[in-house]
Amino acid sequence: MGMFSRMFGSKKSPQGGGTSSSQARAETLAHLKDFVQSRPGCEAFIEPPTRVTQTTMVVVAESGEWTRRRVPDQDTAKKVASQLGIAAFDVNLSGYPSRMREWNEKQRKRH
Repeated sequence: MGMFSRMFGSKKSPQGGGTSSSQARAETLAHLKDFVQSRPGCEAFIEPPTRVTQTTMVVVAESGEWTRRRVPDQDTAKKVASQLGIAAFDVNLSGYPSRMREWNEKQRKRH
């Protein structure tokens, strides 16, 4: 069992179902790893669960480009960020970085 499997748990999906939870975890981790490795200056911002969504992790690059993925909980998000070699912040305490808002605005103007 790999490190990420331990962090994300080892729940099995029902036989004959769609994407297994382990496959979804692997895809999430591969996406985050690729994002961090291909963009300089990444940091993670952990968003707490709400009534509608579970805990999420937003990874923001130096350029402001960002990606968001669901994670099981805040502790797991911190572990994933640590393994990726990036800082992790509680978005309720730090807010989102201005570079993220600036990147979003540039993207809106392009479309």
